Amino acid sequence: MASSAHHRRHFLATTGFGLSSLALTHLLQEEARSAPIKPNLERPTFDLTAKRPPKEPQATAMISLFMQGGPSHIDLFEPKPELDKRHMQTFSGQIQYDNAAEASSKLYASPWKFAKHGECGTELSELLPHLATVVDDICLIRSMRTGVNNHGQSINALNNGRIQGGRPALGSWMAYGLGSENRNLPAFVILTDPQGLPVLGVENWNNGWLPSLYQGTVIRPKEPRILNLDPPVNAQGPIQKRYLSYLQQLNQDHLSNHPGEHDLAARISSFELAARMQTAAKEALDLSQETEETQKLYGLDNPVCKEYGTRCLIARRLIERGVRFVQIHTGNQHWDHHGGILTGLPKMCQVTDQPSAALVKDLKQRGLLDTTLVHWGGEMGRLPVIQNEKNIGRDHNTHGFSMWLAGGGTKAGLAYGATDEFGHQAVEKIVNHFDYHATLLHLFGLEPEKLTFPRPGGVGSLLDGQDGKIVWDILRRGPASA
Repeated sequence: MASSAHHRRHFLATTGFGLSSLALTHLLQEEARSAPIKPNLERPTFDLTAKRPPKEPQATAMISLFMQGGPSHIDLFEPKPELDKRHMQTFSGQIQYDNAAEASSKLYASPWKFAKHGECGTELSELLPHLATVVDDICLIRSMRTGVNNHGQSINALNNGRIQGGRPALGSWMAYGLGSENRNLPAFVILTDPQGLPVLGVENWNNGWLPSLYQGTVIRPKEPRILNLDPPVNAQGPIQKRYLSYLQQLNQDHLSNHPGEHDLAARISSFELAARMQTAAKEALDLSQETEETQKLYGLDNPVCKEYGTRCLIARRLIERGVRFVQIHTGNQHWDHHGGILTGLPKMCQVTDQPSAALVKDLKQRGLLDTTLVHWGGEMGRLPVIQNEKNIGRDHNTHGFSMWLAGGGTKAGLAYGATDEFGHQAVEKIVNHFDYHATLLHLFGLEPEKLTFPRPGGVGSLLDGQDGKIVWDILRRGPASA
């Protein structure tokens, strides 16, 4: 059959009977359609080998500075003159409270002053003096929205695409779709806070239904930063090499008898990666290689921000060495200022402001900012009314809040979107969490409809049927050049 088909094509291609190239193409297409479809009998394999995305990427790596708890956008990023005028007056609009028992309808203006900064003239709070020095390098989005007032659900929306848990985290999708550019380091790394895990704990870096190879690798905030990285003294050197070689042989024999077992293959890959990390991870985490100037830039000489600055510097070193996605978490509810906002908010800004701005500066001066996307933000903002009048705070607000991006193909020196005159609802150029994700995937050259994985309930993806729209206005390249 194959032979006759070959001769037929040869005849049609060489005959002088006057068939046009258009007719020839049509005949060949019809023949291809009628050919039987061969099933794919090979089971897929999964690894962290660097993969080229379907489209030309603008970003190749990402650092997410996740401020768990909900930084107050109306005290940090978006001045509200009308709120200033109406301070302590009753708010007549409808508000969804998380804590109705402590709720109040009294409007509360920001006690901190705002000023314009940089050539772009973006207004920022006096609580962010270091961010003000890089405001011309960031894209400030003032119209984020998830619409679910609980921490866990809103974290899920921003981190895995839906409000439900058990789904792959954003970093897992990046690792699955793009792999790692360094075979000796993980593709997806988490840097946790010394004061505890964020809300939802390890779910924040869960691989969901993706093979476990793509879950986040935790680097602890204190030594040993990676547990069980070194073998016992009596098992090091040639002894360990012989043992690992023998173990690899056993594992591969076992895997060949159980083809398609994703968890088994992922576990073997993880063990092999751990062995290679013994040298590479130690080198990446060794900050003594950094100059005194760089360490001061991140605030390592300041006890208030030294720990957070250390993690930001480690993130830069990891990205520099080919890690695809790094996420730095603040501790459980550190930004959740239901009360005590007058002292709590300045404290968190002092911890994070200098290191966050330093990361942008450092990446830029090393030529890495163009291809590294930096994200700063939490899962929500805060309401414009008082909560807890005896110890003033602000309740949850997921209907309008702010976050910023830098590098990776985003426009610099831009303030995009807005909430209403009180800072309650996003009303101008709204960016839903699924729009944010569609935009991220585009920057990395990934296509939402193709970045998928089968699961029991059907094929799963990051957007999972949500109509995410690329936010072209915040990108350096518009749709015409995409």
